Amino acid sequence: MNKLKNSLREAMEAAGLRSGMTISFHHHLRNGDHVLNMVLDEAARMGIRDLTLQASSIFPVHAPLIGHIQSGVVTGLETCYLSGPVAEAISHGLLQKPVVFRSHGGRAAAIAEGRVHIDIAFIAAPSADPAGNLNGVSGPAACGSLGYAFADARYADTVVAVTDSLVPYPLSPVSIDETQIDYVAKVDCIGDPRGIVSGTTSVTRDPVALRIADYAARVMAASGLMREGFSFQTGAGGASLAVTEYLKPLMRERGVTADFGMGGITGAMVELLEKGFIRQLLDVQCFDLRAVASIRENPNHIEIPAIRYAAPIRRGSAVDRLSCLVSSGGIIGGSGGHSDTAAGAALTLIVAPLFRARLPIVVDRAGCISTPGSTVDALVTQRGIAVHPRRGDLREALLRARLPVYDIHDLQAMATRVTGVPDAPRHGDRIVGLVEYRDGSVIDRIYQQA
Repeated sequence: MNKLKNSLREAMEAAGLRSGMTISFHHHLRNGDHVLNMVLDEAARMGIRDLTLQASSIFPVHAPLIGHIQSGVVTGLETCYLSGPVAEAISHGLLQKPVVFRSHGGRAAAIAEGRVHIDIAFIAAPSADPAGNLNGVSGPAACGSLGYAFADARYADTVVAVTDSLVPYPLSPVSIDETQIDYVAKVDCIGDPRGIVSGTTSVTRDPVALRIADYAARVMAASGLMREGFSFQTGAGGASLAVTEYLKPLMRERGVTADFGMGGITGAMVELLEKGFIRQLLDVQCFDLRAVASIRENPNHIEIPAIRYAAPIRRGSAVDRLSCLVSSGGIIGGSGGHSDTAAGAALTLIVAPLFRARLPIVVDRAGCISTPGSTVDALVTQRGIAVHPRRGDLREALLRARLPVYDIHDLQAMATRVTGVPDAPRHGDRIVGLVEYRDGSVIDRIYQQA
């Protein structure tokens, strides 16, 4: 079978793209991705309409999607994360149907269990051979792990690999193999890997954030979970990345090594691996180019699919073996893998300043719930730590460690003494987004901005 097509258009025609289909994309190139825009532009020229996008994330680079929604090429969107101009336009009612938000693990599970059906998956492949063997670690647009594309490749009716680096058969190493690929399209450029570094992926030097990180590391130590063979995940925010710096002396003092670190991997986590603080990294997505180089070169830096990472499936997933999760409090754009890891980890910490831009972080009700409070063990701020009432054991352990523990209402009062009580956000009655929890239940709704 000759899978190689002369153009993206030819591959789309061979795949049988037609109006009304659901097509999927992965986001490992993040704000450097070109493939989603290329496919939709070509679909518009083909006269295709009424497409539903099953995209693992949407970034500012995907702003041309707005025009395709306005013209009727795209009428539905399901994703894990949404930011930039598309998010702003949808918040004001651009899309007639509500966007469906899922967690990374929830998306993989929904695809595997058949609750989400993908007609054609378009996989941006940094390197491919003519038979359809793919990897993300070589080629000019190398992005590292392809973890979020595995479910699409396995379960979609038809799979098109889009590459700008076609190499002779057989490609090595292989992430997604030829048995899952129907067509290969060679294009000039699938994206700019510099766009992978979008958001905060470097350790903060802000003194407030550093104090928060210090407290968070001490909470992990006091919890009793920091022992030989423990595991942890940090988010990509500057404060949560700084926790890794404060973990080093504590781990060295106790003489412990972590079995694994996990999630979207940054250079800060790579450094822990290289210095022997962690034995292995389980990587579903690389957040910077140092992580891309590491997964290419270090056999202990391991690519894993999203379903293994975080899907709530009967046989379990890696989040169920996670000791500690540290995540920044500003979850803007979607849950990502946060609700998955919060549910699985033995200790879930939210690290956040007491207020941002004169707005308190602790409020009576979150504007949109993506992670239930029942799965969060403690909030760590620069002024102190609030522990969930169900974790009396953790509260006592932190008090014994002489950490500043407060009732969450006291933290709220501290913040509002500085900021005042903010006005409640205003919104219309029309629903523009549905937030699914990782089990598929609707946990919240997003209303059109007033």
